[in-house]
Amino acid sequence: MPNVKRDRGASKQAVAGPTIAGAFGRVVRWEVALAIALVAVFVLGTASSPHFLTNYDLFTTCTNLGDVAIMALPMTLIIMTGEIDLSVASTLALGGETLGYLTLHHWPLALILLVVIAVGLVAGAINGLLVTVVGLPSLAVTIGTLTLYRGIANVILGANTVSSFPSFFNTLGVDPVPGVPFLSYSVLVFLVLAVIVGVVLHMTPLGRSLHAIGLNKEAARHAGFNVQRVKLGLFIFSGVVCALVGMLYTFELNSAAEGIGIGFELKVITIVLLGGVSIFGGRGTIIGVVLAGFLFAGLQSFVLVSTSLNEDDFQVVTGALLVLSVLVPNSRAFAQRGRELWRRRQARSALRQPT
Repeated sequence: MPNVKRDRGASKQAVAGPTIAGAFGRVVRWEVALAIALVAVFVLGTASSPHFLTNYDLFTTCTNLGDVAIMALPMTLIIMTGEIDLSVASTLALGGETLGYLTLHHWPLALILLVVIAVGLVAGAINGLLVTVVGLPSLAVTIGTLTLYRGIANVILGANTVSSFPSFFNTLGVDPVPGVPFLSYSVLVFLVLAVIVGVVLHMTPLGRSLHAIGLNKEAARHAGFNVQRVKLGLFIFSGVVCALVGMLYTFELNSAAEGIGIGFELKVITIVLLGGVSIFGGRGTIIGVVLAGFLFAGLQSFVLVSTSLNEDDFQVVTGALLVLSVLVPNSRAFAQRGRELWRRRQARSALRQPT
Protein backbone atom coordinates (compact mmCIF):
# COMPACT_ATOMS: atom_id res chain seq x y z
CA MET A 1 0.00 0.00 0.00
CA PRO A 2 2.78 2.55 0.73
CA ASN A 3 4.12 1.96 -2.78
CA VAL A 4 0.68 2.68 -4.25
CA LYS A 5 0.49 5.95 -2.36
CA ARG A 6 3.94 6.96 -3.58
CA ASP A 7 2.98 6.11 -7.15
CA ARG A 8 -0.20 8.16 -6.89
CA GLY A 9 1.77 11.09 -5.47
CA ALA A 10 4.23 10.82 -8.36
CA SER A 11 1.32 10.83 -10.81
CA LYS A 12 -0.07 14.00 -9.30
CA GLN A 13 3.34 15.66 -9.58
CA ALA A 14 3.57 14.55 -13.19
CA VAL A 15 0.18 16.11 -13.96
CA ALA A 16 0.70 19.31 -12.01
CA GLY A 17 4.45 19.77 -12.37
CA PRO A 18 6.29 21.11 -15.44
CA THR A 19 3.15 22.05 -17.36
CA ILE A 20 1.85 24.17 -14.50
CA ALA A 21 5.27 25.74 -14.01
CA GLY A 22 5.38 26.75 -17.68
CA ALA A 23 1.84 28.14 -17.53
CA PHE A 24 2.71 30.09 -14.38
CA GLY A 25 5.70 31.67 -16.13
CA ARG A 26 3.51 32.87 -19.03
CA VAL A 27 0.97 34.36 -16.63
CA VAL A 28 3.66 36.25 -14.68
CA ARG A 29 4.68 38.00 -17.90
CA TRP A 30 1.04 38.96 -18.45
CA GLU A 31 0.87 40.35 -14.91
CA VAL A 32 3.82 42.64 -15.63
CA ALA A 33 1.93 44.01 -18.64
CA LEU A 34 -1.13 44.56 -16.43
CA ALA A 35 0.94 46.46 -13.87
CA ILE A 36 2.39 48.69 -16.59
CA ALA A 37 -1.09 49.32 -18.03
CA LEU A 38 -2.41 50.18 -14.56
CA VAL A 39 0.35 52.75 -14.00
CA ALA A 40 -0.31 54.20 -17.47
CA VAL A 41 -4.01 54.63 -16.74
CA PHE A 42 -3.30 56.46 -13.49
CA VAL A 43 -0.69 58.71 -15.16
CA LEU A 44 -3.03 59.58 -18.05
CA GLY A 45 -5.96 60.09 -15.71
CA THR A 46 -4.01 62.44 -13.45
CA ALA A 47 -2.76 64.42 -16.44
CA SER A 48 -6.22 64.72 -18.01
CA SER A 49 -8.31 65.72 -14.99
CA PRO A 50 -7.61 67.31 -11.59
CA HIS A 51 -10.45 65.23 -10.13
CA PHE A 52 -8.75 61.94 -10.96
CA LEU A 53 -7.08 60.20 -7.95
CA THR A 54 -8.74 62.48 -5.41
CA ASN A 55 -10.01 60.70 -2.31
CA TYR A 56 -13.59 61.04 -3.54
CA ASP A 57 -12.77 59.66 -6.98
CA LEU A 58 -10.76 56.76 -5.54
CA PHE A 59 -13.53 55.91 -3.09
CA THR A 60 -16.11 55.95 -5.88
CA THR A 61 -13.85 53.76 -7.99
CA CYS A 62 -13.41 51.32 -5.10
CA THR A 63 -17.16 51.22 -4.48
CA ASN A 64 -17.81 50.38 -8.13
CA LEU A 65 -15.09 47.73 -8.12
CA GLY A 66 -15.53 45.90 -4.82
CA ASP A 67 -18.68 43.84 -5.31
CA VAL A 68 -17.78 42.75 -8.84
CA ALA A 69 -14.21 41.95 -7.82
CA ILE A 70 -15.32 39.75 -4.92
CA MET A 71 -17.42 37.66 -7.31
CA ALA A 72 -14.41 37.40 -9.64
CA LEU A 73 -12.54 35.30 -7.07
CA PRO A 74 -14.78 32.19 -7.12
CA MET A 75 -15.22 32.73 -10.87
CA THR A 76 -11.43 32.50 -11.20
CA LEU A 77 -11.38 29.09 -9.52
CA ILE A 78 -14.27 27.81 -11.65
CA ILE A 79 -12.71 28.95 -14.93
CA MET A 80 -9.39 27.44 -13.82
CA THR A 81 -11.10 24.03 -13.97
CA GLY A 82 -12.45 24.67 -17.47
CA GLU A 83 -16.01 25.58 -16.40
CA ILE A 84 -17.90 28.88 -16.13
CA ASP A 85 -20.70 30.36 -14.01
CA LEU A 86 -22.87 32.95 -15.75
CA SER A 87 -25.44 33.03 -12.94
CA VAL A 88 -23.29 35.05 -10.50
CA ALA A 89 -25.20 38.33 -10.90
CA SER A 90 -28.56 36.57 -10.62
CA THR A 91 -27.39 34.85 -7.44
CA LEU A 92 -26.37 38.29 -6.16
CA ALA A 93 -29.90 39.51 -6.88
CA LEU A 94 -31.32 36.43 -5.16
CA GLY A 95 -29.32 37.22 -2.01
CA GLY A 96 -30.12 40.93 -2.05
CA GLU A 97 -33.82 40.54 -2.65
CA THR A 98 -34.08 37.78 -0.06
CA LEU A 99 -32.55 40.26 2.39
CA GLY A 100 -35.14 42.85 1.38
CA TYR A 101 -38.08 40.44 1.70
CA LEU A 102 -37.07 39.16 5.13
CA THR A 103 -36.30 42.67 6.37
CA LEU A 104 -39.75 43.74 5.21
CA HIS A 105 -41.16 40.96 7.41
CA HIS A 106 -39.04 42.01 10.41
CA TRP A 107 -36.69 39.02 10.60
CA PRO A 108 -33.57 39.47 12.78
CA LEU A 109 -30.39 40.17 10.81
CA ALA A 110 -28.52 37.11 12.12
CA LEU A 111 -31.28 34.79 10.88
CA ILE A 112 -31.44 36.64 7.56
CA LEU A 113 -27.70 36.03 7.12
CA LEU A 114 -28.17 32.29 7.63
CA VAL A 115 -31.05 32.19 5.14
CA VAL A 116 -29.04 34.11 2.51
CA ILE A 117 -26.10 31.71 2.96
CA ALA A 118 -28.50 28.77 2.53
CA VAL A 119 -29.99 30.36 -0.59
CA GLY A 120 -26.53 30.80 -2.11
CA LEU A 121 -25.57 27.25 -1.16
CA VAL A 122 -28.66 25.80 -2.85
CA ALA A 123 -28.19 27.96 -5.95
CA GLY A 124 -24.56 26.90 -6.27
CA ALA A 125 -25.37 23.26 -5.58
CA ILE A 126 -27.98 23.20 -8.36
CA ASN A 127 -25.40 24.50 -10.81
CA GLY A 128 -22.76 22.10 -9.57
CA LEU A 129 -24.95 19.00 -9.57
CA LEU A 130 -26.25 19.66 -13.07
CA VAL A 131 -22.65 20.00 -14.29
CA THR A 132 -20.92 17.23 -12.33
CA VAL A 133 -23.63 14.59 -11.85
CA VAL A 134 -25.96 15.10 -14.81
CA GLY A 135 -23.03 16.00 -17.05
CA LEU A 136 -24.46 19.11 -18.70
CA PRO A 137 -22.14 21.88 -20.01
CA SER A 138 -21.68 24.62 -17.44
CA LEU A 139 -22.26 27.29 -20.09
CA ALA A 140 -25.73 25.96 -20.89
CA VAL A 141 -26.60 25.26 -17.25
CA THR A 142 -25.67 28.70 -15.94
CA ILE A 143 -27.33 30.52 -18.83
CA GLY A 144 -30.50 28.75 -17.72
CA THR A 145 -30.04 29.46 -14.02
CA LEU A 146 -29.09 33.06 -14.82
CA THR A 147 -32.68 33.55 -15.97
CA LEU A 148 -34.17 31.20 -13.35
CA TYR A 149 -32.54 32.84 -10.33
CA ARG A 150 -33.26 36.34 -11.62
CA GLY A 151 -36.91 35.41 -12.06
CA ILE A 152 -37.14 33.90 -8.56
CA ALA A 153 -35.52 37.01 -7.09
CA ASN A 154 -38.07 39.25 -8.79
CA VAL A 155 -40.94 37.06 -7.57
CA ILE A 156 -39.63 37.13 -3.99
CA LEU A 157 -39.62 40.90 -3.65
CA GLY A 158 -42.03 41.86 -6.40
CA ALA A 159 -42.44 45.59 -6.93
CA ASN A 160 -41.51 46.40 -3.33
CA THR A 161 -38.52 48.57 -2.45
CA VAL A 162 -36.99 48.09 1.00
CA SER A 163 -34.56 50.49 2.67
CA SER A 164 -35.21 50.10 6.40
CA PHE A 165 -31.86 48.52 7.29
CA PRO A 166 -29.84 49.01 10.49
CA SER A 167 -28.11 52.41 10.58
CA PHE A 168 -24.56 51.03 10.43
CA PHE A 169 -25.24 49.18 7.16
CA ASN A 170 -26.93 52.22 5.60
CA THR A 171 -23.56 53.99 5.39
CA LEU A 172 -21.48 51.20 3.81
CA GLY A 173 -21.82 52.75 0.37
CA VAL A 174 -21.01 56.32 1.41
CA ASP A 175 -18.47 56.04 4.23
CA PRO A 176 -14.91 54.76 3.72
CA VAL A 177 -13.01 52.45 6.04
CA PRO A 178 -11.96 54.52 9.09
CA GLY A 179 -8.45 55.91 8.66
CA VAL A 180 -8.34 55.18 4.90
CA PRO A 181 -10.46 57.88 3.19
CA PHE A 182 -10.36 56.27 -0.26
CA LEU A 183 -11.00 52.62 0.68
CA SER A 184 -14.50 51.15 0.53
CA TYR A 185 -15.58 48.24 2.71
CA SER A 186 -16.25 46.09 -0.35
CA VAL A 187 -12.66 46.47 -1.61
CA LEU A 188 -11.37 45.70 1.88
CA VAL A 189 -13.38 42.46 1.82
CA PHE A 190 -12.08 41.75 -1.69
CA LEU A 191 -8.43 42.20 -0.69
CA VAL A 192 -8.76 39.98 2.38
CA LEU A 193 -10.59 37.28 0.44
CA ALA A 194 -8.07 37.55 -2.42
CA VAL A 195 -5.23 36.73 -0.02
CA ILE A 196 -7.11 33.68 1.29
CA VAL A 197 -8.05 32.43 -2.18
CA GLY A 198 -4.53 33.13 -3.44
CA VAL A 199 -3.00 31.02 -0.68
CA VAL A 200 -5.43 28.18 -1.42
CA LEU A 201 -4.82 28.34 -5.17
CA HIS A 202 -1.04 28.61 -5.14
CA MET A 203 0.07 26.93 -1.93
CA THR A 204 -2.22 23.97 -1.26
CA PRO A 205 -2.96 20.57 -2.83
CA LEU A 206 -6.46 21.82 -3.64
CA GLY A 207 -4.99 24.63 -5.71
CA ARG A 208 -2.72 22.22 -7.56
CA SER A 209 -5.75 20.05 -8.30
CA LEU A 210 -7.51 23.02 -9.92
CA HIS A 211 -4.56 23.58 -12.26
CA ALA A 212 -4.40 19.87 -13.06
CA ILE A 213 -8.13 19.56 -13.74
CA GLY A 214 -8.06 22.56 -16.04
CA LEU A 215 -5.06 21.31 -17.99
CA ASN A 216 -6.28 17.73 -18.43
CA LYS A 217 -9.39 16.50 -16.64
CA GLU A 218 -8.87 12.83 -17.45
CA ALA A 219 -5.22 12.84 -16.44
CA ALA A 220 -6.15 14.57 -13.17
CA ARG A 221 -8.80 11.93 -12.50
CA HIS A 222 -6.31 9.11 -13.13
CA ALA A 223 -3.85 10.88 -10.82
CA GLY A 224 -6.33 10.57 -7.96
CA PHE A 225 -8.04 13.98 -7.96
CA ASN A 226 -11.80 13.85 -7.32
CA VAL A 227 -12.81 16.06 -10.24
CA GLN A 228 -16.56 16.00 -9.61
CA ARG A 229 -16.26 16.82 -5.91
CA VAL A 230 -13.86 19.69 -6.55
CA LYS A 231 -16.10 21.26 -9.21
CA LEU A 232 -19.23 20.83 -7.10
CA GLY A 233 -17.48 22.53 -4.18
CA LEU A 234 -16.44 25.45 -6.38
CA PHE A 235 -19.97 26.06 -7.65
CA ILE A 236 -21.30 25.97 -4.07
CA PHE A 237 -18.55 28.38 -2.97
CA SER A 238 -19.48 30.71 -5.84
CA GLY A 239 -23.17 30.60 -4.90
CA VAL A 240 -22.55 31.42 -1.24
CA VAL A 241 -20.10 34.24 -2.03
CA CYS A 242 -22.39 35.83 -4.62
CA ALA A 243 -25.44 35.66 -2.33
CA LEU A 244 -23.46 37.37 0.44
CA VAL A 245 -22.24 39.98 -2.04
CA GLY A 246 -25.93 40.55 -2.77
CA MET A 247 -26.40 41.51 0.89
CA LEU A 248 -23.37 43.80 0.80
CA TYR A 249 -24.43 45.45 -2.44
CA THR A 250 -27.97 46.00 -1.11
CA PHE A 251 -26.57 47.65 2.02
CA GLU A 252 -24.35 49.89 -0.12
CA LEU A 253 -27.34 50.98 -2.20
CA ASN A 254 -29.44 51.22 0.97
CA SER A 255 -32.17 49.70 -1.13
CA ALA A 256 -33.42 46.25 -2.07
CA ALA A 257 -35.31 46.46 -5.33
CA GLU A 258 -36.05 44.53 -8.48
CA GLY A 259 -33.26 44.31 -11.06
CA ILE A 260 -30.11 44.81 -8.97
CA GLY A 261 -26.80 43.68 -10.42
CA ILE A 262 -27.96 43.29 -14.03
CA GLY A 263 -24.95 42.87 -16.32
CA PHE A 264 -22.45 42.22 -13.52
CA GLU A 265 -21.63 38.76 -14.89
CA LEU A 266 -19.90 40.28 -17.94
CA LYS A 267 -17.80 42.58 -15.74
CA VAL A 268 -16.82 39.62 -13.56
CA ILE A 269 -15.76 37.48 -16.52
CA THR A 270 -13.90 40.43 -18.09
CA ILE A 271 -11.84 40.96 -14.92
CA VAL A 272 -11.02 37.26 -14.63
CA LEU A 273 -9.92 36.86 -18.25
CA LEU A 274 -8.14 40.22 -18.28
CA GLY A 275 -6.22 38.91 -15.27
CA GLY A 276 -4.63 36.21 -17.41
CA VAL A 277 -6.87 33.29 -16.45
CA SER A 278 -7.22 31.05 -19.48
CA ILE A 279 -10.78 30.55 -20.71
CA PHE A 280 -9.69 26.97 -21.51
CA GLY A 281 -8.66 26.32 -17.87
CA GLY A 282 -5.44 25.35 -16.13
CA ARG A 283 -3.73 28.74 -16.12
CA GLY A 284 -4.03 31.88 -14.00
CA THR A 285 -3.10 33.60 -10.74
CA ILE A 286 -4.98 35.63 -8.16
CA ILE A 287 -2.51 38.52 -8.33
CA GLY A 288 -3.35 38.83 -12.03
CA VAL A 289 -7.07 39.02 -11.22
CA VAL A 290 -6.41 41.66 -8.52
CA LEU A 291 -4.38 43.78 -10.96
CA ALA A 292 -7.06 43.35 -13.62
CA GLY A 293 -9.76 44.43 -11.20
CA PHE A 294 -7.98 47.67 -10.37
CA LEU A 295 -7.09 48.22 -14.04
CA PHE A 296 -10.74 47.75 -15.05
CA ALA A 297 -11.95 50.13 -12.32
CA GLY A 298 -9.22 52.69 -13.11
CA LEU A 299 -10.02 52.59 -16.81
CA GLN A 300 -13.72 53.02 -16.06
CA SER A 301 -13.01 56.01 -13.84
CA PHE A 302 -10.65 57.51 -16.43
CA VAL A 303 -13.19 57.16 -19.24
CA LEU A 304 -16.09 58.56 -17.22
CA VAL A 305 -14.10 61.47 -15.74
CA SER A 306 -12.08 62.43 -18.82
CA THR A 307 -14.60 61.91 -21.62
CA SER A 308 -18.26 62.54 -22.37
CA LEU A 309 -19.07 58.83 -22.19
CA ASN A 310 -21.53 57.55 -19.60
CA GLU A 311 -21.93 54.24 -17.79
CA ASP A 312 -23.92 52.70 -20.66
CA ASP A 313 -21.30 53.77 -23.22
CA PHE A 314 -18.60 52.06 -21.16
CA GLN A 315 -20.19 48.72 -22.03
CA VAL A 316 -18.44 49.07 -25.40
CA VAL A 317 -15.11 49.23 -23.57
CA THR A 318 -16.08 46.24 -21.43
CA GLY A 319 -16.95 44.19 -24.51
CA ALA A 320 -13.68 45.13 -26.24
CA LEU A 321 -11.68 44.20 -23.14
CA LEU A 322 -13.47 40.86 -22.92
CA VAL A 323 -12.61 39.99 -26.54
CA LEU A 324 -8.99 41.14 -26.17
CA SER A 325 -8.66 39.21 -22.91
CA VAL A 326 -9.40 36.00 -24.81
CA LEU A 327 -7.41 36.79 -27.96
CA VAL A 328 -4.17 38.31 -26.66
CA PRO A 329 -3.10 35.74 -24.01
CA ASN A 330 -3.94 32.90 -26.41
CA SER A 331 -2.50 34.50 -29.56
CA ARG A 332 0.49 32.16 -29.55
CA ALA A 333 -1.74 29.09 -29.37
CA PHE A 334 -4.01 30.45 -32.10
CA ALA A 335 -0.99 31.19 -34.32
CA GLN A 336 0.42 27.72 -33.74
CA ARG A 337 -2.93 26.15 -34.58
CA GLY A 338 -3.10 28.24 -37.74
CA ARG A 339 0.37 27.10 -38.81
CA GLU A 340 -0.57 23.48 -38.22
CA LEU A 341 -3.71 23.85 -40.34
CA TRP A 342 -1.65 25.50 -43.08
CA ARG A 343 0.90 22.67 -43.09
CA ARG A 344 -1.87 20.06 -43.32
CA ARG A 345 -3.45 21.93 -46.19
CA GLN A 346 -0.12 22.14 -47.99
CA ALA A 347 0.50 18.43 -47.41
CA ARG A 348 -2.92 17.51 -48.82
CA SER A 349 -2.31 19.73 -51.84
CA ALA A 350 1.05 18.04 -52.45
CA LEU A 351 -0.53 14.58 -52.31
CA ARG A 352 -3.18 15.58 -54.85
CA GLN A 353 -0.65 16.81 -57.42
CA PRO A 354 0.14 14.28 -60.17
CA THR A 355 3.64 12.83 -60.17
